[in-house]
Amino acid sequence: MTTIGFLHTADVHVGTFRRLLRELGPGCTDVHVVDESLLADARERGVDGDVERRLLGRLREVAARRPDVIVCTCSTLGGHAERMGAAVGVPVLRVDRPMAEAAVAAGARIGVVASTASTLGPTCELLASCARPGTEIVEAPCLDAWPLFLASDFDGYAHRVAEHARTLDVDVVVLAQASMAGAEQLLADLGRPVFCSPRIAVRRTLEDYTTV
Repeated sequence: MTTIGFLHTADVHVGTFRRLLRELGPGCTDVHVVDESLLADARERGVDGDVERRLLGRLREVAARRPDVIVCTCSTLGGHAERMGAAVGVPVLRVDRPMAEAAVAAGARIGVVASTASTLGPTCELLASCARPGTEIVEAPCLDAWPLFLASDFDGYAHRVAEHARTLDVDVVVLAQASMAGAEQLLADLGRPVFCSPRIAVRRTLEDYTTV
């Protein structure tokens, strides 16, 4: 039986990913560790040595529960977490990698919506690493949405992100954070591809790591 571990920087993500796993991978088990301070400190001062040390410790905490793979659901920290896989002895997937790969295949001009500045750079760098000739990455920060998320106004947060995404002149919209999954649903009528990481990441993880 496959066990998927998750490292989150917001408690709300536990329910999101648990529901997706029950839908897409019934029979799989899941383990979750949450540390909100990792993102808070990374936003305040960047991913410094202290944040990296604590991130590694949290990944080891998940790994101690013997998952087949760990998904880091924080886009700010995902690249760092992915590189720590060898150190923790378990493959680590950054949640936004499957999304980025799908986005660059869907269109040339990609708008990246992020509600935290700390996420914008890592997501754009990931998209650039996956890019095809002619890909154009358009940064589209929506920083006024983040206080709504912090206040647990998740409906207001989703609507603000969706409203902002509708203003973009792009071929593809990337919602850079797992927290934006609600906005993805609100943009179903946009007429252009819209990608958010949770569902596509869980699907990819199951495809690559499911065991009998």
